[in-house]
Amino acid sequence: MTTNRVPSKARRTPAGSGSALKRRSHFWVRWIHVYTSMLALILMLFFGVTGVTLNHPDWSISDSERLTDSTGILPPERLLGSVEGTEVLIAVSEYARSDLGVSGEVVDFGLEQPDGFINYRSPGYAADLFFDAATGDYQLTTRQQGFVGVMNALHAGRDAGSGWKLVIDVSGILLTVIAVTGIAIQLFMRKRRRSALTVMFAGALLTILLILIAMP
Repeated sequence: MTTNRVPSKARRTPAGSGSALKRRSHFWVRWIHVYTSMLALILMLFFGVTGVTLNHPDWSISDSERLTDSTGILPPERLLGSVEGTEVLIAVSEYARSDLGVSGEVVDFGLEQPDGFINYRSPGYAADLFFDAATGDYQLTTRQQGFVGVMNALHAGRDAGSGWKLVIDVSGILLTVIAVTGIAIQLFMRKRRRSALTVMFAGALLTILLILIAMP
């Protein structure tokens, strides 16, 4: 008695095609996960360590802020001959940077004759300059935090320029990719899939619970 049988190769084709797609997907997910992890390794270490130090400012007592006050008289050429208030502010700011050692970005300024002020900020650093445009008298107060304070300010993006803010954005994207591909890798692993997803959902629920407890 004979029966019509579909050749074994034909029967395996759909399954083989799906298996090949699964293997390729698994390969690329692992590849992306591994290399984005390596690319973001230092960034993850940086934000991990500074996240702890930022949460415990008392740990950096020995790395305390240095406060400096200085007074003086602005050179007459920085004030004389200026018609517009902006010209006075620019001239005084250039002098502050070149001769007084001020750094950072200008975040605020003002001039109501004769009193003027310019505020400078950068991560872990602040300088406030007050001056009298009539007499040239000025007072400069600078606050410089130590290494830990600067790192904490960078972690928070506080007083950082647009370049560093871009670094924070890129770091967030990389960490998101690492997390998503990490979950995808577990989905490909049949033996560990259920236990991995159980732990993931437990961690998610715990995180949500902690957020709710911390909310006012």
